[in-house]
Amino acid sequence: MPNDINFSLAPFNRLTSEQQEIITKSTDIAYFRVGDTIIHEGQTSDNLFIIMKGSVEERSDTSGEIYAHYTHDDIFDVRSQFEHQVRHSYIALEDTLCHLLPTQLFLNLYNENQTFSDYFNSSLAKRKALLTQANQQQNLAEFILTKVDDETTQQCLIVDRNTPLQQVTQLLKDNNMDALFVELNQYDTRHQETQNNLPFGIVTRTDLLHAIMIDGYAANHPVGAIATYPIVHIQQQYYLFNAMMLMTRHHIKRVAVLNKNKLVGMLDMTQVLSLFSTHSHVLTLRIARAEHIDELVLAANTQTQLVETLINNGIRTRFIMELISTVNEQIIEKAFSLVVPKSLHDHCCLIVMGSEGRGEQILKTDQDNALIIKNGLEWHNLPELMNQFTHTLQQLGYPLCKGNVMVSNPLWVKTEHQWEKHIQKLCAEPNTDNMMNLAIFSDAQAVAGNQALLSPLKQILISKLKENEIALSTFSRPALQFNLPLTFFGNIKTKKEGIDIKQGGIFPIVHGIRALSLEQGIEETNTFKRIDALRKHNVLEHSTADNLNEALKLFFKWRLRHQLQEKTGIPSNHIHIDRLDRTERDLLRHSLHIVKKFKEWLGYHYQIRD
Repeated sequence: MPNDINFSLAPFNRLTSEQQEIITKSTDIAYFRVGDTIIHEGQTSDNLFIIMKGSVEERSDTSGEIYAHYTHDDIFDVRSQFEHQVRHSYIALEDTLCHLLPTQLFLNLYNENQTFSDYFNSSLAKRKALLTQANQQQNLAEFILTKVDDETTQQCLIVDRNTPLQQVTQLLKDNNMDALFVELNQYDTRHQETQNNLPFGIVTRTDLLHAIMIDGYAANHPVGAIATYPIVHIQQQYYLFNAMMLMTRHHIKRVAVLNKNKLVGMLDMTQVLSLFSTHSHVLTLRIARAEHIDELVLAANTQTQLVETLINNGIRTRFIMELISTVNEQIIEKAFSLVVPKSLHDHCCLIVMGSEGRGEQILKTDQDNALIIKNGLEWHNLPELMNQFTHTLQQLGYPLCKGNVMVSNPLWVKTEHQWEKHIQKLCAEPNTDNMMNLAIFSDAQAVAGNQALLSPLKQILISKLKENEIALSTFSRPALQFNLPLTFFGNIKTKKEGIDIKQGGIFPIVHGIRALSLEQGIEETNTFKRIDALRKHNVLEHSTADNLNEALKLFFKWRLRHQLQEKTGIPSNHIHIDRLDRTERDLLRHSLHIVKKFKEWLGYHYQIRD
C-alpha cells in the first residue's frame, strides 16, 4: 500500500485523520515511461493523479496547444473528476510515478469535507485566502525584544516653569510637537509631597487649550501652574513592551525616557503602536531627522531590512507596498527639500511616476520623476539643481531610469502651460510612443513642492482620453503584446532566469486596468484602487475584479520573495518555478489563466485584432 502521499500539503491537509487513512489504503501507484499518454483526450477518467516523480504535459490533440506542465506533488486532472470526460491529453515527459486516487473516493471526500472542496473552488480569491489563512503567522517576538534607545525615542522640549503659556504654545507649533516637559521649582509643594526625585511636569496641547479657554488663564501666565505632575518614566534600554504596559496601566499616552536620572526624550502611544505593528517608525524618524544627504543615505539603506522584517512577520504584501511607498515618498520629499531652496517649493511640484506613482513599489527600482513649474517663474540654475537631485536619488539607491524619465532630462521639466500643450499634443497624435508617455504621466503622484499644480494637468489628460476610442485602442495595445508563459512551462527548469512575471502577469493587468480607468475618467493611480473603482462603475464583474486583485497580489508577492532571495542589488522580475511549492504552482497557473482571459476581453473591448 502506498503511504508516502504528502498530507502536509493542501488540499490533503484539510482532510481528517480518518479520511487521510482511507486515502492511504485506497490509493495505488502507476508507472509511465517517457512519451506514454497517461490519459487521452475524450476518454473517461477513473482516477485523480498525484505525481510522485517525473513531469507531465497537458496538451490538446486537436490544436496541439500546450496548456500546462505538472511535476512533483502536482495534481491532474481535477476537471475530469466532475465532467466525467478528459478535455486534453496528458503525456509523460520523463519516466513518471503517480498515485492514483479513485474518482469515486475523491468525489466522496469533496462532498463530505467543505474545506477540502473549497480548495478546488474556481475562485482564485477564495483559494488564495484559504492558503493565506493556513500559512499566516504573526511573530511578535521582535517587538517584545526591541529596546528603548535613541532611535526609538522622540526628542523632547524642556522649558522653565515661568515660561508664558503663549510662548509654550508657539514652541509646540514651531517644533510640530504635542507635548513638552516643564522643569519645576525644587520647592514646589507638589514635588515636596512625593518621593519622586524628578522635578518635571508635562504639558500637552490639550492642557494649554483647557487652561486658556476653560480655566481663564492669561496668555502670559507661567506654565508651571498647569503642568501635570509627577511624570511616568522609563529608563533607556528597557523594552518597548514595558513602555506600552506603563501607558496602559496609568491610562496615559506618553512616558518620559531617562538615561539614569537625566531626561533625554519621550515615547507616545501612537509611536509605540507604530513600532509594534511594523517597526517602520524607526526609519521614518531617521528620515525626518536627517539634515544632510549622508544621514538620509543611512536611513534609506535600511529599507530592504524593513521589508524582510515585515515579510518574516507575516505582514501582507499589499500592506508592505503601501508602507514602503509612503517611506519612499518621505525619502524623496526630504531629498528634494535638501537640494531645492525652500523659497522655490511653492513654485514647483515634483511628481513620481511608474510603480512609485501607483504606490506599488517595494524594492527600489528606476527613477521615474518629472517637475511642474509655476508659470512665470525665472529659475536660472534649474538644470544644475535637477542634475544634483537626480544624483542625490542615485546616492539613495534609486537607479537611473533607462528611458531617461527623470528631472535631469529637460523633456520632463516644464511649466504648467508647457505641460498642458504637451499633454494635448500627445492625445491628439495617438501613436505608440505618445500613448506610452501618457501612460507614464497618468500614474503621476505629487510628492514635494506645491502639490496642487498636478491636479489640473491630470484633469486635462482624463478629459482628452475619456471615451476617445481611437486613442484608447492604441493606448491599451501594449497590454496584449507580451506572450503569457503558460505554454513555456516545460522549458522553465532549463532557463536560469526563470519566467518574467512582470511581462507575463503584472504588466497586462496594470496597463489594461490603467486604460479602462482613463476611459472611465477614474483619477486613482493605484491599480488595486482602480480595479475597485471599475467594479463600482460596472465595467468589471465582481468575480473578475476579485480574481484580478488576487492574481496581482500573488505576482507581487512571488516577485518580492525571489528578489529578496537573489540579493543581487538589482531587483529582477523573474521567478523560478522550482522555488514554489505545489499549491503555489497551482495558484500561479490559475492566475496566469486569469490574465489570459483578461487580455482576451481587452482585445474584444478595444477591438484589437492582430
